[in-house]
Amino acid sequence: MDDFRLKVFLAAARTLSFTRAAAQLCISQPAVSKHIRELESRYKVSLFDRCGSRLALTGAGETLLASAERLTEGYRRLEYEMSLCASRVEGELRLGASTTVAQYVLPPVLARFTARFPGVRVSMRSDNSDGVEQALLHGEIDLGVVESIRRRQGLHYTLFRHDELVLVARPGGPYARVETVTPETLCRIPLVLRENGSGTLEVIAAALGAHGIRLPQLQVVMRLGTTEGIKAFVRHSDAMAIVSVDSVVDELRSGALRIVDIEGLPLTRDFLFVHAAAEPARLPGQFISFARMDG
Repeated sequence: MDDFRLKVFLAAARTLSFTRAAAQLCISQPAVSKHIRELESRYKVSLFDRCGSRLALTGAGETLLASAERLTEGYRRLEYEMSLCASRVEGELRLGASTTVAQYVLPPVLARFTARFPGVRVSMRSDNSDGVEQALLHGEIDLGVVESIRRRQGLHYTLFRHDELVLVARPGGPYARVETVTPETLCRIPLVLRENGSGTLEVIAAALGAHGIRLPQLQVVMRLGTTEGIKAFVRHSDAMAIVSVDSVVDELRSGALRIVDIEGLPLTRDFLFVHAAAEPARLPGQFISFARMDG
């Protein structure tokens, strides 16, 4: 961002401290105050309320913060796009992705990536999160995308995007009129779940564990290795399943499946890039940047 005053404002707005903003930017606190006063003079508004030693954003400050963050993202995208113009991206990229990511998240990203960089040859293998990490450790892939909440020693992780898991049922079954269940009620509902080693199962186990519920307490009627298999099973049975919301977009639109909320049980997770070196090689690093920007 070219306007240094906006950089100063962003640092002050995010920390709500001129002292911490000055330390972040390696300038003096009076310099921070000067830049903020210049912005307030330019826009003829007060950006901060000062209550003793504490700061709070005014309504105008909140507006400027939102606008400045959009500008920052625009500058970041501009820098990225111009860097692509200055370099030739080509080579072979071997990807591995957990099944949910491979089937529902990455294909549109890969379509845009290969259209943008026709000199890159991409292959992708699908496995559960544990299998993807094993393949990376054995040098069988260059970059992985997993949904696991744990971190394997010797590997490095970079955030790709956030995901939400939802409980789904068929509309015509015994849960057709049920809008919400409790975590305890979940133990009495027939469920179809992913196999051991699945990142999805790991997230479910962690969330239930926070409520004192262990996986063996669930009434699991079937374990399947693919989300497509799980959805088909649910559509033809009275069982319910917990799957990524990305995987049921079409079924929710068509009415083939419906979401039932689980009271007080947020099921969120991160999709993560996993790479062997702390700093990914050039082509995997280029794909990480593209995918994060694309998303």
